[in-house]
Amino acid sequence: MTRHFALTAILSLSMACLPAASAHPEEADSVASSSKSKSSWTSRLHVGGYGEVAMTRNFYSDSYLRYVSPENYRDARSNGRFDIPHAVIFIGYDFGKGWSMSSEIEFEHGGTESAVEFENEEGGEYESEVERGGEVALEQFWIQKSFMPQLNVRAGMMVVPVGQTNSHHMPTEFFGVYRPEGENTIMPCTWHEIGISLWGKAGDWRYELMFMPGLDSERFGSQGWIHDGSASPYEYKIANSYAGAFRVDNTSVKGLRLSVAGYVGNSFRNTMAPTASEKNDGVHGTVTIGTFDFRYEGFGFLARGHFDYGHLSDSKHISSFNMNMPSKSPSKKQRVASDAIATGIEAGYDFFSLSPRLRAANQRLYLFGRYDYYDSMYKMQGGDLDYDWCARQRVAVGLNYYPIPQVVIKGEYAVGLLDRKYNNEPSISLGVAYSGWFL
Repeated sequence: MTRHFALTAILSLSMACLPAASAHPEEADSVASSSKSKSSWTSRLHVGGYGEVAMTRNFYSDSYLRYVSPENYRDARSNGRFDIPHAVIFIGYDFGKGWSMSSEIEFEHGGTESAVEFENEEGGEYESEVERGGEVALEQFWIQKSFMPQLNVRAGMMVVPVGQTNSHHMPTEFFGVYRPEGENTIMPCTWHEIGISLWGKAGDWRYELMFMPGLDSERFGSQGWIHDGSASPYEYKIANSYAGAFRVDNTSVKGLRLSVAGYVGNSFRNTMAPTASEKNDGVHGTVTIGTFDFRYEGFGFLARGHFDYGHLSDSKHISSFNMNMPSKSPSKKQRVASDAIATGIEAGYDFFSLSPRLRAANQRLYLFGRYDYYDSMYKMQGGDLDYDWCARQRVAVGLNYYPIPQVVIKGEYAVGLLDRKYNNEPSISLGVAYSGWFL
């Protein structure tokens, strides 16, 4: 989450032309059309990535009890953390004749380090130790056939194009040190699934349709709503239920992008837990999400915003089902809301745009502000228990300085505003980011 005193050295290799590794459709489009003239394998191979390194300082308690008995933590000492939220390597290749591939390997929070050690001090026992927490994941891997700019087919693991952050999650694509907090809380971020996708671009319009497995309701929770439902603790992704997603972008107005997206899919039977019983008849756990987001740049201004709303049917039944799961189940065993909401807007002005000299040197200095509101328990079904601390606002102000186009230095002060019975959560953040090519 973004409430921190954070030094975020954000290694953001944002792949402006990478067809296979790019998270952005526009970038893939431009390379796919130009790759026909390429012949050597070196010109067809693309390597890059992005990453983040962070030190955080939170001016509030980090105790897990701070929402249970907030009065005991009003004068709590601040706490700090070092972290590597993301370090990503992209590898893509254009085979020619419309065929290409992409892969994205992501190390989160420094990856994992584990080893078997021989302990001389403990009678020569073998011990398995986790030396560093984190995750290593294959976040994207797909093969694509391009028939024409208006029709391309992908199969494999892809980013689900729902929400602003999933579609534009590079560290250089938001002002804050960390990804926008609301979308990063209620939805998987970045949300990737194995499936089939159709996409294309014609004029000022771009579309994408995606077919994939449904989410796993066993992994839904209170603070994150469906956030963990896309992850699978098994060696494969359960696909007892299916889902679909779409996204449409329009860039008819100069400097402005408008986007709408949606998702629908059942989740209740998409789990290893047995659900075939009379009391579960008619329970589907249908997840429905609608999102709108925009980006505008012009006259020195840069603004972005989003609105997301989601609904989960049978949420009270799912809450009861999950809370009664066995202790060794990967379920969170928490209540889950029927509805969740997240909205946010940020705007900045480039003061260096007023100087011809600095503008010619490609330097930029944005003063920005950001506002977020989100609630992972916005509505509860049938009067089920609601946690007030899940609803919060967040206000942030800061600077983004680009000494050269490839490097950005970030500074941010933010306050998380909670219900009056809880304690607000202020933080200060600093960060450095860059973008570029490896090959």
